[in-house]
Amino acid sequence: MSMITERPLLRRTPGAAERPVREPGTGGPRHWLAVFRAYLVLTKPQIVELLLVTTVPTMMLAAGGWPDPVTFTAVLVGGALAGGGASVLNCYIDRDIDQLMRRTKRRPLPANQLTPRAVLIFGLTLSVISVALMAVLTNWLATALTAFSIFYYDVVYTLWLKRRTPANTFWGGVCGAAPVVIGWAAVTDSIPPMAWALFAIVFFWQMPHFYALAIKYKDDYARAGIPMLPVVRSMKRVNFEIILYTVLTVISSLAAWPLGLGPIYGVTAVVMGAIFLGESIRLVRQTGGGAAVKPMRLFHLSITYLTVLFMAVAIDALV
Repeated sequence: MSMITERPLLRRTPGAAERPVREPGTGGPRHWLAVFRAYLVLTKPQIVELLLVTTVPTMMLAAGGWPDPVTFTAVLVGGALAGGGASVLNCYIDRDIDQLMRRTKRRPLPANQLTPRAVLIFGLTLSVISVALMAVLTNWLATALTAFSIFYYDVVYTLWLKRRTPANTFWGGVCGAAPVVIGWAAVTDSIPPMAWALFAIVFFWQMPHFYALAIKYKDDYARAGIPMLPVVRSMKRVNFEIILYTVLTVISSLAAWPLGLGPIYGVTAVVMGAIFLGESIRLVRQTGGGAAVKPMRLFHLSITYLTVLFMAVAIDALV
């Protein structure tokens, strides 16, 4: 349940050698801190953080304030474990292509810091615990959505869509937006129009967010044989979709306003939507005018946009 992309890893110092972490039982010293860090990296904590940024305000809105502490804690912990588990399994499945891409070749598996078997067990364990926790402490709707999201991200998106179609980002967006409806369902055992409006915001947002990253690492994806849109389609087509989905994101954010949100959210949606759309237009003009292209500006601004927008949701839920 984590289509939302993690921030690119920082570059290593040129010439710095990888130090593989030895698994217990190999006869070497156990570098516990390095092993812990390797497992943590697999969970892609930046993605989990961003997923929770959207889920917590959604739960607050659904509850009309702070949710029940047990439900709140269960969704926070269960959601983090589900997102982390799905990301670990994603790393396990993608270990063959990760070693071909500069952006991902320093992840624990291509860097030989952990064994594939250990990573598979870790990912499955986190995923099972997350679903069990949701089943015991929330309701069956939220639990079913959590299990479906993990399955969809790792089997439907990672194993199938990602490697076969340039529409992978669109269909994969279901996973990244799922925590919104999971959070609402956990509080109310239902998914009303407001929850779907918030789902639509995160769903459409992922296209300009991820296309910016795919433009930056176009050569990486081409080298790995992944048919991301900037690899297999013209820049004109990519630009069209960036603008289209940015507009749909802003429209979705405005559509949520009359469904139960107040002026704080409304003003934030208008202002941040204008900034987001302006940055998308700037990138499109760069790619069409021969100027130096800086797609990561849109990538990082999109994260700020989503964070500020859902902070406004949380504030409106409390006032």
